[in-house]
Amino acid sequence: MVTDIVLSSNNMGKAREFGEMLSPMGIVLHLQKEFKIPDADETGKSFVENALIKARHASAIAKMPALADDSGLCVDALGGAPGINSARFCGEHGNDKANNDKLLELMKDVPVEQRTARFYAALAFVMNADDPVPIVVGAAWEGSIGLKPMGQNGFGYDPLFVVTGRNGCTAAQIPPQIKHAISHRARAVALLLAEMRRNHYIK
Repeated sequence: MVTDIVLSSNNMGKAREFGEMLSPMGIVLHLQKEFKIPDADETGKSFVENALIKARHASAIAKMPALADDSGLCVDALGGAPGINSARFCGEHGNDKANNDKLLELMKDVPVEQRTARFYAALAFVMNADDPVPIVVGAAWEGSIGLKPMGQNGFGYDPLFVVTGRNGCTAAQIPPQIKHAISHRARAVALLLAEMRRNHYIK
């Protein structure tokens, strides 16, 4: 049974969400910085490719099972951007405010009915760096881009992402326990756990 997994990320927001969803399974999640793992070169052209690159990279160095997430925001009016460049949309990796500011500027003339978007998460799990049968899953979360940031929860583009069917609330206004049940990452984790059970990696 799998009990310890290295997460190919140093993003504390992602780590917190994954930890809360995986800990009930008896899984202890370790950030890659515990093993002094540098960020992988994300040379893929899709979320799936980058997730698998990152998982194999972390597993090779940590010598343990690895989980990687590659996720982002895809805005229809921007042709799917920022997409795989979501974390560095502004040109600087991980600057949430600058990323949100750039998105709002690009969307300033887009009418409300054309501001549709979705978060997408691809997860890749490998038992070792050369795992020939990695588990790869993906899920989306539908919504639209708001006119201004709202809410204090979450991270990234959450304050701008108005969730479909949630009375105009952004992902940053939804309580964490609700988000962890309905988000793209939550849906992808549910698919991941089902595959891990099928492979007898967890009970």
